[in-house]
Amino acid sequence: MTVSPDSPVMAPTPDDKRPLPTNGEVAVSLAGLVEDAEAIYVAPNWKLVWWRFKRHRLALISGVVLIAVTIVALFPEFFSTQDPNQTSATKSFIPVQAVHFFDEGRLRPYVYGVQGQRNPASLRMEWQIDEATRIPVRFFAKGYEYELLGFIPTNIHFLGVASPEAEEAIHLLGTDRLGRDQWSRLMHGSQVSLSIGLVAVFMSIFFGILLGGISGYFGGLADLVIQRLIEILQSLPPIPIWMALTAAMPRDWSVQQVYFAITVILSLIGWTTLGREVRGRFLALREEDFVVAAQLAGCSQMRVIFRHMVPTFTSHIIATSTLAIPVMIINETFLSFLGLGLRPPAISWGVLLQEAQNLQSIVLAPWLLLPGLAVIITVLALNILGDGLRDAADPYA
Repeated sequence: MTVSPDSPVMAPTPDDKRPLPTNGEVAVSLAGLVEDAEAIYVAPNWKLVWWRFKRHRLALISGVVLIAVTIVALFPEFFSTQDPNQTSATKSFIPVQAVHFFDEGRLRPYVYGVQGQRNPASLRMEWQIDEATRIPVRFFAKGYEYELLGFIPTNIHFLGVASPEAEEAIHLLGTDRLGRDQWSRLMHGSQVSLSIGLVAVFMSIFFGILLGGISGYFGGLADLVIQRLIEILQSLPPIPIWMALTAAMPRDWSVQQVYFAITVILSLIGWTTLGREVRGRFLALREEDFVVAAQLAGCSQMRVIFRHMVPTFTSHIIATSTLAIPVMIINETFLSFLGLGLRPPAISWGVLLQEAQNLQSIVLAPWLLLPGLAVIITVLALNILGDGLRDAADPYA
């Protein structure tokens, strides 16, 4: 039904105190609705996904959290306060020094100092927070030298002591049994753990789309072989397989070689679920009219697969990938925690949690469990973001 500007306006109810809209206001409102409907009708798929995603407030907050974690992973040296591998036997198990931003009503960040004395019975250092001593800190302070992005020499850090020449140090998350700063090691560990998750998911997506697409598009013997391979991989118990593969790694391998091996192992095991999903999509799409038209137009089989079929469920692949990243991060974390993944001197969240394996260490230094909190926050944010992307990408929502 079309409403013209001259059409009468419905009378308000007796309890309605709002002013009566004019015919011109009604026409402007209807014109705006028509424009919105036309915008939705001609909008591309990615814009529709973004409009639906913006309505998921929790997913937006998770996206902001992940952006912050990603920035930390890209520039871990900038956010660290000390050299993560620097040890000191006299600074073992220093407690957390929380940052206080206001001093007597003014913005002057500081941390309380610590005092330590050796227990005559156990011969270990015992630390207490000294509230009488305040160590001033500032943003963009000078510290140890490093190379930003691997080639820019600098010594500027996001947070540090105001007077580095005074040889004072701050430990925002305390220290471990070797006196290494936990905050700095957590910053560096985020780079390794997140990069393993991203690289492993990227390789899993590649294998899943390639082998699942071949299985669903060609069928026959190729489908039979690939499906039996998927069933074999899914039936293998993961922990014994990881133990066997880890035992097969030479002990003289460098950290980079072990890192690459762990990434390949995680990706070779994690592609099977996506491969089956892609196969099901291809079985449904290969008889569609646009695929038959592309084949009749002389398109190669690879072009039909990657140019015409894969883009039809790109949003599903993005959502699946987002949900797969936390699984990879958790796999790397508990593998390293069990000693089956990365090993010192490598720094990852799992390697940091190895320090918390000993119950006595947890009693003496409960802050050693804080890397587990970073894992929980990151994985939870990725899961919520994945749920938001999945709901936004659902064409039937």
